[in-house]
Amino acid sequence: MQLLPSGKKENKLDTKKDKDVVNEIAELKGCTSCILFEVRKRMDLYLWMAKTPNGPSVKFHVQNIHTMAELKLTGNHLKGSRAILSFHGAFDEQPHLQLLKELLSQIFGSSTKKHQKTKPFIDHVFNFTLADNRIWFRNYQIVLSDDRSKTNFDKMQLVEVGPRFVLNPVKMFSGSFKGQVLYENPNYVSPNTVRADERRGKSSRYVQKVKAKKRRKIHEEKNAKAPDEFADLWQEHDLSD
Repeated sequence: MQLLPSGKKENKLDTKKDKDVVNEIAELKGCTSCILFEVRKRMDLYLWMAKTPNGPSVKFHVQNIHTMAELKLTGNHLKGSRAILSFHGAFDEQPHLQLLKELLSQIFGSSTKKHQKTKPFIDHVFNFTLADNRIWFRNYQIVLSDDRSKTNFDKMQLVEVGPRFVLNPVKMFSGSFKGQVLYENPNYVSPNTVRADERRGKSSRYVQKVKAKKRRKIHEEKNAKAPDEFADLWQEHDLSD
């Protein structure tokens, strides 16, 4: 909500069975774009971005979240100011990335200067970088040395503000939260699968330890130690005899 001052917040909703209620609420609020946060098992965060009510929509898995309070960076732009959107050049190479770029532009970009909560000036940059088949988000403040540097881009500096997060695309749909699948990420692995693999790895290591102990025991039984002829050398003898 701090990144998008023109946004309108809604209460929690039960959207497990049907997400059409989100489109209805967006229509009542007069919104044409929607962001829905969906938490699974209290540990996995999914983010939906949709153009309501006709679509398209994208489902992301949110990873590596770092808040502004956690990072404690030196940047600090004015609240409610507009942002310049900066996209990695790879967004223009593939059709689904072009669609993602347009969707992110319409959601994170300020369409009008006259919104009551949006200030008419620009002092920060939203950067979207594509790396490792994921979208990396960064927020930078535009720092000017003096008023004369407003027209000199060489004297402008960028200082990171935060937050940071990574969006891993899962699926893209033609409609709003439904419809034909336009794109499905072949590299996406669900967190449940990752955790299951980790559990299997731990169980396999335990099984290997048990087998190693059994092999050691069998080896010791087959190769018994020869009696030590000096074992009783230092034992105390009864001197009363």
